[in-house]
Amino acid sequence: MDFSDQFPVLKKCTYLNTANSGILSNDLSAWRTAHDEDFLLTGSLFRSNKDEFLQTGRNTIADFFNCYVGRTYLVPNFSHGFNVLLAGLDQPKHFLLLKEDYPSISYPVRSRGHQYSYIEIDAQLEVNILDTVERLKPDILALSLVQYSNGIKIDLDFLRLLKVKYPELIIVADGTQFCGTAPFDFENSGIDVLIASGYKWLLGGYGNGFVLLTKQASEKLYINEKRASLPAEGFLNNRNTLSLYFEPGHLDTLNFGSLFNAVTYLQDLGIENVANRICQVAFKARQAFIDRDLLSAAVKNRKDHSNIFNLMLPSSIIRELQGQNIIFSSRGMGIRVSFHFYNSEQDLKKLLEIIDR
Repeated sequence: MDFSDQFPVLKKCTYLNTANSGILSNDLSAWRTAHDEDFLLTGSLFRSNKDEFLQTGRNTIADFFNCYVGRTYLVPNFSHGFNVLLAGLDQPKHFLLLKEDYPSISYPVRSRGHQYSYIEIDAQLEVNILDTVERLKPDILALSLVQYSNGIKIDLDFLRLLKVKYPELIIVADGTQFCGTAPFDFENSGIDVLIASGYKWLLGGYGNGFVLLTKQASEKLYINEKRASLPAEGFLNNRNTLSLYFEPGHLDTLNFGSLFNAVTYLQDLGIENVANRICQVAFKARQAFIDRDLLSAAVKNRKDHSNIFNLMLPSSIIRELQGQNIIFSSRGMGIRVSFHFYNSEQDLKKLLEIIDR
């Protein structure tokens, strides 16, 4: 299936860089143009139904990920949501972090003075986590569901069983490199807090994201602040303490509307269909990369992997890939390529042909 009519950039290059940024669709571009034209022609009137619009969007997010809408919050990005979460903890906690995970997870934890322990990211990641949880009894496990640098993906069934075994452990997940690639049932995942930006696999553009909370997690946040009286102003009706912290000020209907439209597009495609297309190409890509000895031992020895790969390539091949208009990211000692539903086996074939020269 050819998606280039919907995503024009695909006609100009081989786009293997969704792990860096998703791409803009014609439909979303048209909606954004109409949104700003409404602002241009009507001024403040264009936001007259903003509350209803944003609530409908929250419903869309909550439905897509199976989360209670009353604990679904809109944030501009993962980093904002995670920092608001950390600010809401009533006392210093002991965190488990993954070594070399995304800096927006590790730095805020360290800089706020929390106790923390690191876990190695290798082929035995789940064993490492379980052993450390049993030994150290931490308060919070914070991790990316998919590692941004090499694509190692945590076993979601493992997280669910870990929560069953250690119900008091709060599991906080960055879903930015995962959400939009596969079906996800938050309420039955074992994850207490899922935070994600919408500009990668959800294809929502920049400046939007969301926070999903379980009841257990929401009850542990901003405990002292919940004792204060809520604002009495009419325009803040129906707001609770957590919404006032996660969603302060005016929410941008352009950015969040982009996210809502992008999620609706994935719903229309069918997230199972999206996942199947991704898995077909990613499975063949992984085997081809293993055959060429391009992946790290940690990735090669994992049972399952995501759709993101870090390839160890010489600079001469990297220059050739750039010359052939293949879009990727530099990461560490190699390059990172990633495959979404709009990527085909032809994209993979073109990449391999250049590597094999």
